[in-house]
Amino acid sequence: MSLNNSSKTTETAIYKKAMEIFRLSRSISHYLMHDLGNLQVNGKENPHIYFTGDLVRQSVSLAPEILKAESKTFSEERYRHVASLTRLVNLLHENCDRLELSNSNGREFVQILRSELKKFRKLQRTWMLKM
Repeated sequence: MSLNNSSKTTETAIYKKAMEIFRLSRSISHYLMHDLGNLQVNGKENPHIYFTGDLVRQSVSLAPEILKAESKTFSEERYRHVASLTRLVNLLHENCDRLELSNSNGREFVQILRSELKKFRKLQRTWMLKM
């Protein structure tokens, strides 16, 4: 991948939105870790705390998949990364569902992430048509 192509990719709206989603999910995870990190009354840890890590792990993979898709010359290779990107967004939605069911004060922040994911999906549809 050339340097010019990489710099053009990092200026695209979908790449910027992916980075925004990563920063947002990392902030949400940090907030929820403190909220869900305490032991429950029965002495066990809250099972929802693991979804916060999944949220960050999946959101950190969005931007590299965009870069990989745009760097490929053959459409079959590009669509493989586009499919991976779609799976990541679906997993992020599932983890938002799970975190909204948690007994936490941070559930409202998860709704913000969900709205950003909706905006990302719209950008993704437009981006896929241009590829």
